[in-house]
Amino acid sequence: MTGRIAVVTGAAGGMGRAISRKLVQSGLTVVGLDIDADRLAATGDGLGDAFVARIADLTDETAVNRAFDDIARDQGGVDALVNNAGTCFMSDFPDIPADEFNRQMAINFSSAFYCCQAAIKLMAGREGVRKIVNISSNGAYNFDVFDPPHYRASKAAMDTLTKDLARRYASDRIAVNSIAPAMTETPLFGVLSDDVLQKAISAMPHGRAMQADEIAAWVDFLISPAGDISSGNVIILNQGRDVR
Repeated sequence: MTGRIAVVTGAAGGMGRAISRKLVQSGLTVVGLDIDADRLAATGDGLGDAFVARIADLTDETAVNRAFDDIARDQGGVDALVNNAGTCFMSDFPDIPADEFNRQMAINFSSAFYCCQAAIKLMAGREGVRKIVNISSNGAYNFDVFDPPHYRASKAAMDTLTKDLARRYASDRIAVNSIAPAMTETPLFGVLSDDVLQKAISAMPHGRAMQADEIAAWVDFLISPAGDISSGNVIILNQGRDVR
């Protein structure tokens, strides 16, 4: 297969769907990874052969490696990886159950770690600057907002991974960045009470939540040639809310 290949995790969700479609519009073939088969199929509606759906439990290292083995066989390699898979569990400290903590870290951080390990091997020998974009969260830095500590920790761990890999693979021309959005309208809004949601939105300077398409445009920029010289950065998107 010719052309650039991007892998997008969590491609069945609202953010993953927007990112996948934006990258397809930019001429990439997108391999979407997710555990939700029905919603993943919906992401590919209208995208034709430019979107390839692969079902995988990204918290399972064996399943991740199997998915990337399939990508190596069918697509020939990887030019870009977007670690978008994530969720937010809302139990509060100190009453966070151990299984919820472990699940939070597995979905938000371990999945990204496993995918980076697998993808970097498939980036070897590919032309140009290869890209990894990790979807972090403003909650890793803004402690005025509602995010619970295990969610914050999972995203902060992702950003440390971003910086390590950026330094480690700079001479190999693999650029690694995090995007850390604030309130963005996705199905995850459903985990919030109306009061919490409205308070968070009212704190946004533009008076509205950001949109998944807006975040997708930043991902597309970083994966484009314009993003070649950016690496090791955590790009905070919050309408200027937290400027001090």
